[in-house]
Amino acid sequence: MALTEKGAARRRRRTEALERPDYGWIWKPLLALVVIYLLVVVALGIWWSREPAAFDVEQATAEQRGEAASAPAARGAVTAATLMRVVSTLRDKPGGYLRNDIAPPGLWLDNMPNWELGALIQARDLARALPTMEEGDQPALAEVADRLGGDGRDWLYPSTEHRLEQALDALGDYLAALGEEGGAGFDAGAGLAAWLEQVGRRLDDLGARLSASVGNRERLRDLGIDAGELPSRTPWYRVDDIFFEARGTGWALLHLLEAVRRDQADVLERADALGEWELLVAELERTQRRLWSPMVLNGSGFGIFANHSLVMANHVIRARDLARELAGTLEAPPAGLAAPEAAEEEQPVEPPVEAVERSEDAGGESPPPALASPEEAREDEQAKEPEPLSEPTPEDEGGASEG
Repeated sequence: MALTEKGAARRRRRTEALERPDYGWIWKPLLALVVIYLLVVVALGIWWSREPAAFDVEQATAEQRGEAASAPAARGAVTAATLMRVVSTLRDKPGGYLRNDIAPPGLWLDNMPNWELGALIQARDLARALPTMEEGDQPALAEVADRLGGDGRDWLYPSTEHRLEQALDALGDYLAALGEEGGAGFDAGAGLAAWLEQVGRRLDDLGARLSASVGNRERLRDLGIDAGELPSRTPWYRVDDIFFEARGTGWALLHLLEAVRRDQADVLERADALGEWELLVAELERTQRRLWSPMVLNGSGFGIFANHSLVMANHVIRARDLARELAGTLEAPPAGLAAPEAAEEEQPVEPPVEAVERSEDAGGESPPPALASPEEAREDEQAKEPEPLSEPTPEDEGGASEG
């Protein structure tokens, strides 16, 4: 009994020691710090998840060229400057590049990292296509493609941010070379068809993954999608990832297309492709409409909830079809851009043969055989042959006897 009372007293003394003012103040500040930390992290997460706004490619070109903006530049300056703006947006937007974050709040976010993935893929594709568009040999373009081609989740040295910085430096050198006297610049129309084909493949894959989130595959018939070729159904926790990847793809692609249109306007006009090009940009702009719901919904039909993935798939597939049509249109060079050697090798065109009508009353000679068609020549030969004398008919004989 005594031992039990001693143990109870010992426990009571420990409790009283912890509840004394010397120790009671510790847990309250700790709890307050945890609450403040969570509030700050949530606020930063909301701020960092805001998508960057659209920008004007001409203004971006002037900003990237700096003092040299007043001087003319070779073809391709707008495309290079716009690519620089897209890459710098990935690096300098609120929160910076988040896809490789290993600490909160970037670690907890998924919408913006997938948006970054879509924009980064389009920047990589254009960087790989730039050497085929360039008229001369520019080692800086190969360096840009190499720097942007690494793993987007690298956080150790060299991190993705470091490679983006190196790509921007190489693009800056190339843009400065375009502004110098004698800068080569883009070759008219070169590499456009191949780049658009790659864009079409990217959009086709994206449209298939967006459509795979639809539970009822019968709804995909209106989009012309073969449900049998789709991947397995997208898990519910991945629906928003693919949706925001499509948003990032559309954001980067509409700016890059607008920049290429400025640099290759004469080529597109000669190929009669400006209308389709503008339709493609307009379709991609529809992918950037404001999302009013706090989350990506995956509803059905005319129910209470919309299906945001299916609407996005509709715009992406239309853009894919337009990109493929433009690639086919630009596959062959326009007639006005044909090489001089090819024009010299063309055979001379014979003048058109005109038929000369001959009046029956006119006593002039028939037109020369070189100006008459074969049918008219045969008719003339038959007319020149003497007609056989016909035997007199009884009426003719009677008339002659009466005379």
